[in-house]
Amino acid sequence: MTTSLEQEIRQALDTVKDPEIDAVSILDLGMVEATDWTETPFGYDVRVTLLPTFLGCPALDIIQKNTESALLQVPRVNTVDVVFLFDPPWTSDRITEQGIAGLKSFGIAPPRVVDGRWEIDCPYCGSTFVSIENLFGPTACRSILYCKSCKNPFEAMKPVSTLM
Repeated sequence: MTTSLEQEIRQALDTVKDPEIDAVSILDLGMVEATDWTETPFGYDVRVTLLPTFLGCPALDIIQKNTESALLQVPRVNTVDVVFLFDPPWTSDRITEQGIAGLKSFGIAPPRVVDGRWEIDCPYCGSTFVSIENLFGPTACRSILYCKSCKNPFEAMKPVSTLM
């Protein structure tokens, strides 16, 4: 029964999308740090711990409400408590392969940290011949870059949530 509940919780969390990038769920972004539940006479009380992709993310209230709504649709879930954890910080290493594909389809490069360096491939052509145009993008968790190969501007997720 617990395994079934765990699967239902994961399926529900997979429906919660980043409000600014609707091609990627919070699961695929690696925001879900932990899920716990307690059985009560009325069902299960579920607690979800999330790592924000950026400390000052203005979408956290929306993500919290969407997470609560999705989990309350799971049969036997009675209450939901969403907690944001700021330490350890979220890093782009947490993004799943499906999340990487979703980000690329949205025109956002998921950075990789290789030997302590931030490496970015253009989401359009895959070239690494890119430059940072502005560390601050349209949202706090993204930067604006330019691909010198295909001549397209694009956005990239910052590799660590505490990076300014």
